[in-house]
Amino acid sequence: MKNISRHYGKLKILKRLPNSYFGNPKFKCAIVDKNENGFSFVTPTNSMFGYSIQNYENKRVIAEIGTFRNIPTLNSIKEV
Repeated sequence: MKNISRHYGKLKILKRLPNSYFGNPKFKCAIVDKNENGFSFVTPTNSMFGYSIQNYENKRVIAEIGTFRNIPTLNSIKEV
């Protein structure tokens, strides 16, 4: 993972993507700040974030997002 940056705001799940080959869920999400500006990303393939990301929906979070194969991908997330 390269170019990791930290983002603060409310987590919005935009859509559920097709499951991985192994059947694990994947989501397209966004971190939205108070001015309604957002930064979109996907959850990594075959990771625990596919299952736990729904617990953070509509909550204020700190997320670290990096690029993996030129796609913004979640690296870590923590509720504020």
